Amino acid sequence: METRIRIQELWIAEGKTSRRTRDLLEIARERNIAIRIKKTSELSRLFPDIAHQGVVGLAEKFAYTDLNQIAEISRQGQGQALLIAADHITDEGNLGGLIRTSAFFGANGLIIPKDRSARVTAKVLKRSSGACIFMPIARVVNMGRALDLLDRKGFWIIGTASEASETIYQFDWNRDLVLVLGNEERGLSRSVRNRCHQEVSIPSLGNMASLNVAVAGGVFLSEIARQRNRPRV
Repeated sequence: METRIRIQELWIAEGKTSRRTRDLLEIARERNIAIRIKKTSELSRLFPDIAHQGVVGLAEKFAYTDLNQIAEISRQGQGQALLIAADHITDEGNLGGLIRTSAFFGANGLIIPKDRSARVTAKVLKRSSGACIFMPIARVVNMGRALDLLDRKGFWIIGTASEASETIYQFDWNRDLVLVLGNEERGLSRSVRNRCHQEVSIPSLGNMASLNVAVAGGVFLSEIARQRNRPRV
């Protein structure tokens, strides 16, 4: 599988001898990745806001994927394409969690806007447990125009909104689609909402009216996977 980050050096804290560390060192040697032994205090000084656990990889800048390329690759399985659009999700933890969940459920790619949005950073990479290395991610200038392009290519644009009358359990997910998740506080922007063919909701069965966006994404993706993999009669 093609990766989108090339590791240049692997930094290991002195004294780390666990099996996992030995495996990492073996992989680094096989791939001719330079290995540097560092003091734990030095790693903590250089990366104060990251729980590095004594292992740091120095990598090239993350390579975003062209939106057209993601669209073409995803539609190879007709009627089963699944793209995720994050409409100005600003929290790095939420974005990282959404990337991890999307990769787990087999999404073909993720789309984020360039402005007023979290992007792929070291924190997002860690929060995603490395999933964004393998998940194609497009960073677009204008989310509305990106959705227009995907609409022309035959994708259904499905927005998520707590007030939508149709629920995720009623909607038929067996089609090429873009699942659009909105900002943590404001939800979908008006420009994006106007482009949605359908809005769907997660019905609340308790006292809470809404879910964290990354958690909500997991609920949507789980139902999509369930419908797409159930036996046809």
